[in-house]
Amino acid sequence: MKKRRKPLIGPDGEVRELTKAEIARMRPATEVVPDIVEAWRRSRGRPRKAATKQQITLRLSPEVLAFFRKQGRGWQTRVDEVLSRYVKRNAA
Repeated sequence: MKKRRKPLIGPDGEVRELTKAEIARMRPATEVVPDIVEAWRRSRGRPRKAATKQQITLRLSPEVLAFFRKQGRGWQTRVDEVLSRYVKRNAA
C-alpha cells in the first residue's frame, strides 16, 4: 500500500517545510514536464529582429525631449522614426 503524502499547505494556509525525503525525491522540471519547459524557453522575451538597434547616449534640447515625451509611451521609437525619415529624404 502506498504511503499517503502530507499536503504541502498546512491548516494555517502556509506552505510547510519539506522533509529531506521529499527533497531527495524531487526531479528537474526538464524531466517531469519537458514540453512545458521548452515552450517557456522559446517564449521568453521579445523575438530578435534581423536589424537590431544600437544603444547610444544622445543629448536633445529640452523642447524636443518634452515634445516627444508628452506623446507618451514609445516616444523613443517616434524619435527614431523621425530621424529615419530625415535620413531617407537626405541620402544622396
